[in-house]
Amino acid sequence: MLERINPSLTNCDLEPIHIPGSIQPYGSMIIADADGTIVGHAGLGPEAAGLLGSRLHDHFSPIMAGITLGSLPTKEFKVLGEIDWQHKPHDVIAFRSGEYIVLEFTEADVVSKLDSAFLARLESIGMTLEKSTTLTDLANQTARIFHEITGYGRVMIYRFIDDNAGVVIGECIEDGSSSFMNHHFPGSDIPKQARALYLRNRVRVIADVNYTPRGIITSHEDLVSIDLSASTLRSVSPVHIQYLKNMGVAASASMSIIKDGSLWGMVACHHHDVRVLSLATRLACQTICTSVARQIKMREEGELNQERVRLRAQEDLIINRLGPVDSLTTFMGKSLQDFMHLLHADGFAAIQGQELFCFGSCPDAEMIRAITEHAQRDGSTKPFVSSQLAAEMPIANACREIASGVLAVFMATEVPSILIWFRAEQLQTVKWAGNPHKGIVKRDDTLVLTPRESFAAWAEQVSGHSKEWSPAEKESAVRLADRMLDTWNSRRINRLNHDLLTVLKKNESLIQQKDFLLKEVNHRVQNSLSIVSAFLRMQARNAEPNVQEQLAQAEQRLLAVRLVHRRLYQEDDLQIVDLSRYLDELVDELANTIDPSWRQQLSLEMTPIWIDPERAVSVGLIVNELLTNSFKYAYAGEAGPLMLSLEHTPDRFYLTIADRGRGAGEKIEGTGFGSRMMTALVERLNGTMVNEDNRPGLRTVLSVPTKA
Repeated sequence: MLERINPSLTNCDLEPIHIPGSIQPYGSMIIADADGTIVGHAGLGPEAAGLLGSRLHDHFSPIMAGITLGSLPTKEFKVLGEIDWQHKPHDVIAFRSGEYIVLEFTEADVVSKLDSAFLARLESIGMTLEKSTTLTDLANQTARIFHEITGYGRVMIYRFIDDNAGVVIGECIEDGSSSFMNHHFPGSDIPKQARALYLRNRVRVIADVNYTPRGIITSHEDLVSIDLSASTLRSVSPVHIQYLKNMGVAASASMSIIKDGSLWGMVACHHHDVRVLSLATRLACQTICTSVARQIKMREEGELNQERVRLRAQEDLIINRLGPVDSLTTFMGKSLQDFMHLLHADGFAAIQGQELFCFGSCPDAEMIRAITEHAQRDGSTKPFVSSQLAAEMPIANACREIASGVLAVFMATEVPSILIWFRAEQLQTVKWAGNPHKGIVKRDDTLVLTPRESFAAWAEQVSGHSKEWSPAEKESAVRLADRMLDTWNSRRINRLNHDLLTVLKKNESLIQQKDFLLKEVNHRVQNSLSIVSAFLRMQARNAEPNVQEQLAQAEQRLLAVRLVHRRLYQEDDLQIVDLSRYLDELVDELANTIDPSWRQQLSLEMTPIWIDPERAVSVGLIVNELLTNSFKYAYAGEAGPLMLSLEHTPDRFYLTIADRGRGAGEKIEGTGFGSRMMTALVERLNGTMVNEDNRPGLRTVLSVPTKA
């Protein structure tokens, strides 16, 4: 069993390596405040005399043009150029640390290989990287290129894996050094704060592991702990120096391979002699690392896309073979082999309530349900993925041979369903560069991690692990569950539709009979109402004028009832009526019975409102009375502006009839049967009706609850 080293054991993670207070001696450093006054330096000899208190521009004006504190980066450095200093050409870089300007000087390589010919070769280097056939081939080609550029005797391509551990996937050795190809290194070899610095400072050089640090000379106390995260000369942790000495390394360089903003791996260079890299070489290495990261990303995305195409094709096959939705067994039973093949699993199980079925190599039913409960802990319905189940669920150690790997996804069917893939344990031997556990020692009752003394190959048997689930496989499992749920729901709906159509067909004849009867009833009601209207007109022929007027009003009221009935049978729904359309027709019919000049004076603003027919009749009778009164009294029998509006709020509707006539005055006209009828109708509607002064004219507002 592979024993993980607990990060809490390491004191390396607590070491403030970004504020060492000193630099390596292969360069020098000058620190100035925001005004450009030199307040500190490191790595200088006699020439340092008189620097403190002077200004940067007094000494380095050719490269300081336009350089201010605000113009400098804080997370990386800026190349200022080359300057003759101390009788030698020096490369100069600058960066900002807090409120200080920091300059670093390193000797320029006057016999540099990085001339125009090398710049032309950069393109061929890119083509060489593109032609690599596998990731291992790419790593080996990269190691060879970095050996040629840097001259280091051993160059390794180091990739980060689980738990921040790393493995060497490519190598180039030209000085007889021992090989670390395929060797693993524990995550504690590179503490977390060192990994963070590798993201900011992508090339780090230790020219001589036996160097003596050069402290920062200053009268400012805060400069002793100045942040040197962006420095290329920053002094290195003594723990790391001892680590390199234990490996037999005299000089080293590390270049970060950063993909999508994360530290994917490193180019680790070792040499048996002191070796300094010029700024030009370091920048070239940085550029090539960027190209390598781009190639890695293209290769990984290409492989991911190929895997996605295969998975989608297999998903389509599974979906096409799904059966009836009577049960989970009938739904999935024909595709069980395909489910296993989809994710290269050794077993597959599905659960819906008490129903459980398995295919392939699976744990027993009790263990499967225990795994399901573990996957759904805290009520989570997110996919559950593990390649070392026993480490998370100790009782699963009993079935680790067949179920070290688990991938579970959930389907929100009526009774929730769970799909589970199992992968068997894959015993493997991990080859470490030295015993990763041997550096743990006890000091003062505290476990401390120290650099291991031996890096000889050390093998460890790893158990309880399955093959890792790839990102594409996780996506596929989730996508398949979604597609299966859609298919399940679609087929359930189709079945319900089929049952519904059967019922509809059985009732179709009844519906046709009902339509016939309704039309017949409507016809007879309309005839009956027409006969009553005819009787009223006949009776009015020889009646007294006042009786004729009353009979005419009765006929108008009958018209309101007849219109609701006609509108009711013109709509698709026999239970409700569009009040706005009904009132529009009612006003139109009433206008046909009065002076034609009124038509030009009528103004209607209607909002659609649906109410039951009985309430519509009541509103229609009220409108009939109000309009009749307006026709008679608003303008003393003459035509004038008359407005009718219908609007609603969530719980009430408002009917307004307003004129610009003489108004109500002191005497309310029409207080006979019509007024009493309106009062009764308003009470029946549970509404209110208010007469207001329209200045001039009368404004009547009927307010009625939307729901009866």
